[in-house]
Amino acid sequence: MSETGTAPPRVDEDHGLRRTLGFRDLVVYGLLFIAPMAPVGVFGTLDARSHGAVALVYLVATVAMAFTAFSYAQMVRVVPRAGSVFAYARVGLGKEAGFVAGWMAMLDYLLIPAVAYLFSGIAMEALVPQVSRWVWTALAVVVTTLLNLWGVRPAAKVGFVVLALEIVVLLVFVVSASVVLAREGAERGWLSPLSGDGTQGAFAVSAVIGAVSVAVLSYLGFDAIASFAEEVTGGSRQVARAVLFCLGLAGALFVAQTYLVALLEPVSSARLAAEPARQGTAFYDAVDTSVGTWLHDLVAASKALGAAFAALAGQAAAGRLLFAMARERRLPRALARTDSGVPRAALLCAAVITMVAAVWAARRADGLDHLVSVVDVGALTAFTLLHASVVGWFAVRRRGGPVSWWRHVLLPVLGAAITLAVIVEASPEAQVVGAVWLAIGVVVLVGQALRKGPSGG
Repeated sequence: MSETGTAPPRVDEDHGLRRTLGFRDLVVYGLLFIAPMAPVGVFGTLDARSHGAVALVYLVATVAMAFTAFSYAQMVRVVPRAGSVFAYARVGLGKEAGFVAGWMAMLDYLLIPAVAYLFSGIAMEALVPQVSRWVWTALAVVVTTLLNLWGVRPAAKVGFVVLALEIVVLLVFVVSASVVLAREGAERGWLSPLSGDGTQGAFAVSAVIGAVSVAVLSYLGFDAIASFAEEVTGGSRQVARAVLFCLGLAGALFVAQTYLVALLEPVSSARLAAEPARQGTAFYDAVDTSVGTWLHDLVAASKALGAAFAALAGQAAAGRLLFAMARERRLPRALARTDSGVPRAALLCAAVITMVAAVWAARRADGLDHLVSVVDVGALTAFTLLHASVVGWFAVRRRGGPVSWWRHVLLPVLGAAITLAVIVEASPEAQVVGAVWLAIGVVVLVGQALRKGPSGG
């Protein structure tokens, strides 16, 4: 029985998805999508924006995202269906709001893997410069798409091996950095990663908040776990546990590694701010200078492999979202087909769109900047609707039993306030892209309503 008092639909049998994933598999998908060393690519940008308080940025971002994780945990227990936020907003706020939530989440679920594939291509080009980054990027798309088409369980097994390798590399970095710091001391003050390095003036809360709007990009992916709700064997509570566990573990890893690398960073945050070209390689440069080229190459190789498999998890989640929206006739019905329990049509559609975006960006000098600047606004809008769905389902419709005012009202309202604040702090380019994508979605929604007519379902 669900928390609503009625038995949940047998969605795995009715719609072709199979329950084969356990708690470990969910954690693997979540951590793969997030990537244990996600801060590597954005460390320099965050260090410059936060005036050196980069570890504090990730600490604040973890707390901010915890509200969203808690809302996911609330809703997945009562709506254990593929599509996650699309399904939650649909029951909590109505079918139209559900479409908007799914539409906005779709923007990120298609673009975040493109960013990850591009990170993989950039890292591989650094190791093998004779081959262009766009070739590596396209190859990563092909390989991971084939794994996803093979099935969710086999992909999770391969992903577990890759995740284990990533964590080993991260541990090597932590140990190596700790040894260097113990022997030679820190380049910056020991508390500077939490209070700033002082080279851009006094500590500024606004600078930290502005950097948080970029740091949340590192966390996007823990929510994708909810997309596999119809394929987990242990019930929806397993999904809720996995969401919270992944966010907490990722936050701890992010704070630890950015604290250490900030202490090793010989370049001040003021200089990084004045020379943006240094920001993209700041993490690698600090490791190269303080520890050695061998660790630089090891981290680069791990980033190349890890980013490709982060994209694998993102592509899998995107396929489930497209599948769920098509099943409810919000997207072409062909995307709702499954083959041996795998939504292959939806996965191929997601792969094609992601391939186009990733290769386009890989062939442009400013491609990464364009992608990174716009990928988070869709997810943040969907998160805002997620928080509203908790209030709508539990407090307004009162469908989840007795109302807990702190769990069902206070926490989701605070969570929505945080996501809205981050949207306001996002880049103008991201806001424009988000607004245009939302406008297109509204046009599609109106078109569907007119096509159904007054008697349409």
